[in-house]
Amino acid sequence: MNSTDPATESAPTPNQRRRRGLLLLAVVVLLAGAAWFAWWYLHARWYVSTEDAYAGATVVQVTSEVAGTVRTIHPRETEWVTAGQPLIELDPADARIAMDAAVADLGATVRQVRGTYPQTGRLQAQIAARETDLARARDDYRRRQSIAAGGAVSAEELAHAREVVTGAEAALRSAREDLNVALAQTGGIEASRHPQVMRAIARVHEAALALERMRITAPVNGVVARKGVQLGQRVNAGTPLLSIVEIDDAWVDANFKEVQLQRMRIGQPVELRSDLYGDEVVYHGRIKGFSPGTGAAFALLPAQNASGNWIKIVQRVPVRIALDPQELAEHPLRVGLSMHAEVDLHDQGGTMMAEPAGAVAATMADRPERDEQTEAMIARVIAENSGR
Repeated sequence: MNSTDPATESAPTPNQRRRRGLLLLAVVVLLAGAAWFAWWYLHARWYVSTEDAYAGATVVQVTSEVAGTVRTIHPRETEWVTAGQPLIELDPADARIAMDAAVADLGATVRQVRGTYPQTGRLQAQIAARETDLARARDDYRRRQSIAAGGAVSAEELAHAREVVTGAEAALRSAREDLNVALAQTGGIEASRHPQVMRAIARVHEAALALERMRITAPVNGVVARKGVQLGQRVNAGTPLLSIVEIDDAWVDANFKEVQLQRMRIGQPVELRSDLYGDEVVYHGRIKGFSPGTGAAFALLPAQNASGNWIKIVQRVPVRIALDPQELAEHPLRVGLSMHAEVDLHDQGGTMMAEPAGAVAATMADRPERDEQTEAMIARVIAENSGR
């Protein structure tokens, strides 16, 4: 009688073990796929990121507004400067000479203009004398004309009297024209407001401004970079001297693929990490705006795709990201540093195009339009040369 070993009957065959293994593998794959889909659906699809991001900041180029020789350089490269702080001083000798010449010219102009005002009274007195002479000549002519019919006055004497009247009338017209000319130059204004004096004052202001520009100050707060000027160097107007980087107002330009921009909106939060500080430091920013074109469109030599062997290349669009000023002050960035940017897409209330608004003008340190010391000096020169 044949009998079967119970242990042999309970042991799985190789096919059964393979089937169980494949089934277990399929379950693991399905669970992993479900977990990945759940992770993508609940989290990953709401975030886009890029490593193609770099820190940027405003770089202000400092140039000379006048020609001169460099006499003093105050800051060194990489030093922090504040708006209004002296940077470079040029030799002011020539500017001071021009200033003295302008002041002297102002005094001479005031004296010259002041001399024209008494002429008005003199010309008015001269007109009165000419009117008296004319009245006397006309009376004399009428008397002679009334007795000329009786032969008491000769025709020659009567003609001579008529010529005297004509000459007196011409002298009176000439005196009145001279008075009109004098009134046109001085009438209705003070000597200090005369056009010639105002032009001389403008030359004094011009000379004072040129003298002030011998001292070059920082237009903004920032760090000195690219200093290209040395002591004793002769510079012309418009010569670049150095640059100032406003690192306290840095931003990030992140280049996202065009396929990532579909749900990106202005105002969405962004987390950024810098290779400088590592993953421990996280910056929190917001999308400020999108570039109106791709990086290739604004390249020096844009790509020409009108060719037979065209290959599609995914383009990237620069996205400007504004940073938190407090975080930026705690961990300053440098221009050009690599950044990792991750955008949270949950907020879809913004737009992809910035709304029209009043532009915020970028301004430098204020410079007074009129220097009080210059105004006081001008007033003193005018008073001294006006006889006051």
